[in-house]
Amino acid sequence: MVCLQISAAANLCSLRTVNAAIHLPKLPSLSNLSIPQLSKTRKLIEEFNGSKDQIERNNNVVLTTQSHDELYRQNNKKSNAIIKLYAILEAVSDRVEMHQNIGEQRNNWNTLLLNSINMITLTATTMSGVAATAAATCSDSSLLALKLSSALLFSAATGLLLIMNKIQPSQLAEEQRNATRLFKQLQSHIKTTIAIGNPTEEDVKDAMEKVLAIDKAYPLPLLGAMLEKYPSKFEPANWWPMSKKVKTQSKKMGKMNNGWSKELEMEMREVVEVIKRKDAEDYDRLGNIALKVNKSLAIAGPLLTGIAAIGSTFVGSGSLAAFVPLLAGSLASVINTFEHGGQVGMVFEMYRASGGFFNLIETSIDSTLGEKDLEKRENGELFEMKMALQLGRSVSELRELASKSASCRMEGIEIDEFASKLF
Repeated sequence: MVCLQISAAANLCSLRTVNAAIHLPKLPSLSNLSIPQLSKTRKLIEEFNGSKDQIERNNNVVLTTQSHDELYRQNNKKSNAIIKLYAILEAVSDRVEMHQNIGEQRNNWNTLLLNSINMITLTATTMSGVAATAAATCSDSSLLALKLSSALLFSAATGLLLIMNKIQPSQLAEEQRNATRLFKQLQSHIKTTIAIGNPTEEDVKDAMEKVLAIDKAYPLPLLGAMLEKYPSKFEPANWWPMSKKVKTQSKKMGKMNNGWSKELEMEMREVVEVIKRKDAEDYDRLGNIALKVNKSLAIAGPLLTGIAAIGSTFVGSGSLAAFVPLLAGSLASVINTFEHGGQVGMVFEMYRASGGFFNLIETSIDSTLGEKDLEKRENGELFEMKMALQLGRSVSELRELASKSASCRMEGIEIDEFASKLF
């Protein structure tokens, strides 16, 4: 009975059983995998990655080395430029001292020669007067001594006047003063270039050219290199390097930058027109007048002393013979005092330097406006300020001058104002 119950229960459980089957793919046997091949592949990958890292490191090292080399070369160029600028600065400082000392010496020449020649001329004139007064009472030997002494003194005065008029000490002194001022200006410019930093070989070349240009414009020697004191025509001084003329830009520009605008360019062109029509023309006229006066006085002084020297030998022959050396000697002293005491040669040199100053401003503006690349120009606002200061004006006054010039030109009338308020 018990066995029947157990059998029935087992049959019931077998009926509830669910048969399920999972079919898995046949995995390869581990023995089929080649461990050396895996190791070799992994080794190649590692070598590739290592090589890649090494290449990157090598590239970085190469780039870093190149950057350091380039930086070293740039620093070396800057150092060389600074050293050269300091060498030029020493030479400029020496020239400042030389021109100052020689300028003082030549100014002393003017004073000493003027006083000496006047004393000789007046002494000779006095002796001629004494000889004429005592002609009737003095012995022949005494009268002859007075006449010869007077003639010798007048001849000495004539020779000294010819030398003095040839070299024009007052004009020489003014030349050295101008050279000293220009070398001091160049000295400050070089110091500023060094202080700002980043000098280039172009700065060195520019400084060298300026030094040589000033040396040529204001030479120190008297023999051979001395400037012509009586040129046939008045010509302004030129103490800046001569550069190639830059063609002015004719085609329209696009966007203005670096501080420049079309209005500023028009302003600068109007300033140049005012300088040409008023300042440069006026100083050219005054320079020609000073040149003519200087030539006339340089001829008249020695001519009068020469006449007095000849006339003094005929003292005692008549009243007219005594009158000639007295009058000629007196006039020679007056003319010599007016020429060298009034420093007419210095006035002529002053006009020559002022005319050169206006030519320099014209050249600076024309060359700046002629540069097509605006980035290569000097900053427009800075350039405008410099021009205003050089002409003794404020920036607003310079703009007013340009506006007034444009209005007068459109109306066909001449502007009644000079560009410069300094000269």
